[in-house]
Parts: sequence; structure tokens; C-alpha cells
Amino acid sequence: MNVTNAATHQAIEAVWRIESAKIIAGVARMVRDVGLAEELAHDALVTALERWPVDGIPDNPGAWLMTTAKNRALDRLRQASLHARRQEEFGHEAAVLREQYAPDPADRLEAAREDDVGDDLLRLIFTACHPVLSADARVALTLRLLGGLTTQEIARAYLVSEPTIAQRIVRAKRTLAAAKVPFEVPRGPDRAARLTSVLEVIYLIFNEGYSATAGDDWMRPALCHEALRLARILAELSPDDSEVHGLCALLELQASRIPARIGADGRPVLLLEQDRTRWDPLLIRRGLTALARSEALGGARGPYALQAALAACHARARRPEETDWEEIVALYDALAEVAPSPVVELNRAVALGMAFGPQAGLERVDALRNDPALANYHWLPSVRGDLLFKLGRREEAREEFLRAAAMTRNAKEQELLLARAAEALVPGGKLDGGSA
Repeated sequence: MNVTNAATHQAIEAVWRIESAKIIAGVARMVRDVGLAEELAHDALVTALERWPVDGIPDNPGAWLMTTAKNRALDRLRQASLHARRQEEFGHEAAVLREQYAPDPADRLEAAREDDVGDDLLRLIFTACHPVLSADARVALTLRLLGGLTTQEIARAYLVSEPTIAQRIVRAKRTLAAAKVPFEVPRGPDRAARLTSVLEVIYLIFNEGYSATAGDDWMRPALCHEALRLARILAELSPDDSEVHGLCALLELQASRIPARIGADGRPVLLLEQDRTRWDPLLIRRGLTALARSEALGGARGPYALQAALAACHARARRPEETDWEEIVALYDALAEVAPSPVVELNRAVALGMAFGPQAGLERVDALRNDPALANYHWLPSVRGDLLFKLGRREEAREEFLRAAAMTRNAKEQELLLARAAEALVPGGKLDGGSA
């Protein structure tokens, strides 16, 4: 592959990362089958890989991919309609085929009028979060379709194996197709029943954008912005649901830090070293307002509201030394009660180290070292390295940073961890501190 073709392929990959969810959602509205929609969207991607190196990148690559995928969908619908007519001629079940592949235009128009959220992406989330699927399958499928995450990235987010995630996704698409699940935003009790999975999906998509699992980029801001947009839509859709506003608050506050998380040299900047004047004040205000609304609705102890309260502690501190770490420890204690997980315990250990000294944090981290869920989680040795460094155990700290660097698949994170390993042995050296 020559340099020009390589650059074109990189551009296609970048466009696909940003646009794939919209393309799949737009096609799914036409064909009413998320598995088929993903297949047709990938057909458009293959066409781009064949044609763009020759014809050049279009002025609007996202629109080009969408149009190509929709044309594939129209071809498929025409074929299905033709097949239905032929079946009708022979007395077969043409009505069933027409209902599945080519519903009456008047029916589609009426469905569009009844749907109070004109957003294909939101329809896609609610469809993939249908109760016919298990909770794990709902999340895995929606992350795949909406976030464009690979099975590796989803497995990393859930700390489970790739084959397990791959099987969940394949089975989920088959199940939705077999059940003929409608492509819609449900109403009433059906909507409420799916909200938990929908919120979790949006949360994980934001997290993947905030700290990319793999690749050359520290962050994927487009995923953060998409997750935040969807959370805001949900907040309008469910104005009385405290956890929806809790999630909105959390994402607004976390997103406020995005401009400060990368330095002028392109390197990641951890929380305690960030220039807080670069935090977005509008997003902070929006986040604090959403948190207050969640608490007013009685959701102060919801898992998203608690995490938003943690983010608010940082947002309210103008300087790192003003952070109320004891309050953060108390919030992690509450979070561990309502949503226990090894990752929550690891974050609590960081807070303990900041509030009561590195030895307190190290004792808690060491208690987590044999937890199988954290066996391949690079932040465990990274946190341990930071605490060891603060205790003056620099050689041990260096080994932990090197171990963490070997575990991550994100190039920027690896650079950061290797730099921390090198700095650990510099006399009088001071490490950048804090979490991401």
C-alpha cells in the first residue's frame, strides 16, 4: 500500500468511527432489522475502501457512506418486494413478507407521527435494549452498533473475554430478527423497563470516548459528545427520572475536563496536573444543575448521581489542594454499597490515599491485587505505582508503571506510563498525579 492509499484508509477509518452509528441507525429505520442494517453499512464501508483510494475522498464522506448504505437497503427492499409479489402469484405468504420488508408508506408515516423522538440513534438504542435480550447482550449489541466499538473494546469495558462478547452480539442480532422487534422508541412502561440498559450503554460509550481502550488517541471526543447528546435527549424524554438526570450530570461534568486532558505537546494530562481554567464552565454549570435536579427527585443515592457528586467535588475545587478528599471517600463508600465493583474499590483506594496518606491507599490496593476481574486492568499497577512512589519506594514504583504500560493497548497511555517509570528513578523527581 502506497503512502496515499495508507492516508486514505486512515481517513476512511476515522470517518467510519464517527459516522457508523448514524449510518446503521438510518438504514435500520428502513429495513427494520439491526443485523441487516449493520451488514449493509459495512457494504458501504467496503465500497469506500475500494473507491476512495481511486476517486478521492468525497467532500462529505459521512453523507457519501449514508447514501451508499441506503441505496444498498433500497436494493434489498426492492428484491424483497419483488420476491413477495412472485410469492403472491403462487399463493404464498406475501402479506407476511410485505409487512416485514416493505410496510405500507401510510403506516410508516403514521408511526413517524406517533414517535415523539425523531432520532434514529435513540431508536437504535431502545431497539437493541429490548427485553427479549439479556441485559449483557443488550449492552454489548448497542455498544457495537451505536459506538462502533470492537469486540476487544467492549470486552475490555466489561472485563470479560472477547469470545464471550462476540457470542453475545451474534446471538442478540439473531434474537432481535427472529422476534421481529420494531425499530422504535417505546412508550409508557416499556420505555421505563429499558431505561436501565439504555443508561448503561450511554455511560459506557462516554467512557470509551473519555479514555480510549486502544489505538493512538488518548480520547475519542466524538463518542463523548454523542453520548452526552443522547443523555440530554433522554433527560427531555424522562423529566421525572432522577437517574437520567444523574447520568446527564455525570457526563456534563466529565466532559467539562476534556479540553484540559491533553497538553500542548499532545501528551495526556492527569487530573491533578490539569489547567483548571481550561475546564468548560458552561458544562460545569449544566452538570451541577442536572445533579441538583436528580437530588431533588430523590435520586441522591443512585449510582450515576453518586458518580456525578464525585465529579462535582473536583469541579467545585478551583485548585487541586482544595479538593475535599474525605467527602470523596464518603461518596465512594456510598457508591460501593449501591453499585459494588472492583473498579469502584480501586478508585476508593485512590481517594483513601489522597485523604489519609499513601499507606492507607496502598493497603486497600494490595487487598485488590488477587481479584480476577482486575488481573488485566492496567490502572491497578498504575495506581499502586503512584502510591509506592509517594512512599519513597521508587524501584517498586517503576516496576509497577512498566507492568501497567505493558498491559495497556492505548499508545498515549503507554507513553505516559513509560514516562512515569523513567521519572520514578530521577532523584528529586515528581510524578504527575491524580487519576485520568
